[in-house]
Amino acid sequence: MSVRMFVNGQAMSGGSIHGPLAAARFLGRVHTAPRYRFWSFDDEFPGLEPVTTGGYPVPGELYEVSYAVLRDRLLPLEPPELELTVIELADGSGSLSMRARADALAGRVEIRHSSGWLGYLAERGLNVR
Repeated sequence: MSVRMFVNGQAMSGGSIHGPLAAARFLGRVHTAPRYRFWSFDDEFPGLEPVTTGGYPVPGELYEVSYAVLRDRLLPLEPPELELTVIELADGSGSLSMRARADALAGRVEIRHSSGWLGYLAERGLNVR
């Protein structure tokens, strides 16, 4: 059995925790619905925040991945400031994704780059992978 997983940070292709998704079926580059804000956690990883107003589409990648890979290989690599949730994509469909824990958002820098996480890092002159 498999599920769809939206990633928008270090789990994207070439990222530091992409390994578990390397054999997963890549479904394409997609955006979230405009119901989220996007935050940088010390320029190490990003996190989505669901909002009722002021949201915007966040770019990322969509994969079809098995529950076993998600549970045993990907989720253990995710930072404790993030948690698994269901998000809405731009086409109205849903997907699993990581989101920022509400209690972890204080003092974070908002990302509003049209290229998302990778564009934000590149603009800051940081290593994109």
